[in-house]
Amino acid sequence: MALRMPFRIALAPMILTGSLLSAGTVRAHDEATPGAASGVKGEILMWIEDAQDKLTQLAEAMPEDKYGWSPDKGVRTVGQVFMHVSAANYGVPSMIGVPAPAGFDFATYEGSLTKKSDIVKSLKDSFAHMEGALKSMSDADLDKPAEFFGMKTTKRGAFLLLLSHAHEHLGQSIAYARSNKVTPPWSAKQQAADTKSAK
Repeated sequence: MALRMPFRIALAPMILTGSLLSAGTVRAHDEATPGAASGVKGEILMWIEDAQDKLTQLAEAMPEDKYGWSPDKGVRTVGQVFMHVSAANYGVPSMIGVPAPAGFDFATYEGSLTKKSDIVKSLKDSFAHMEGALKSMSDADLDKPAEFFGMKTTKRGAFLLLLSHAHEHLGQSIAYARSNKVTPPWSAKQQAADTKSAK
């Protein structure tokens, strides 16, 4: 997804990714530690963390020589998709008053790194940045009006956008991995468990 207007939230991919939610994520949500985010904020955070976990697993599982792979000319490469997610995780919060890291440029960040280890670190750091911003905001803060990409919404809307965005590109990254004969690690783990239990 290109982060520009008109913005269309695709409900089908979000429903589909619901089927990909790991048991570990559900347990982590159900057994939340004291003081953890609850309510709508907690649910937003849960699904963001689910996308973060799976995107990070895919980024680590993809061989470095596949980071330049693209399904067609003019389409983002494997590495660029991960960097696109990172750019949004830094850039969108900056539009609602959350300072981005020094030197960050939303327009150029996506193409600023090409090495696998650097991209994986960027992905992890960007999610930590974005999730930290969400956790630090009260419900009253999240209710405050905000405007970005021509949309009038709330600060909560920015995190809902990032939630949708992360899951959209998780689906894209799964397709990229499968196209390169890389099984998503959580699927491989489940398949191994199923095979073991069937014996």
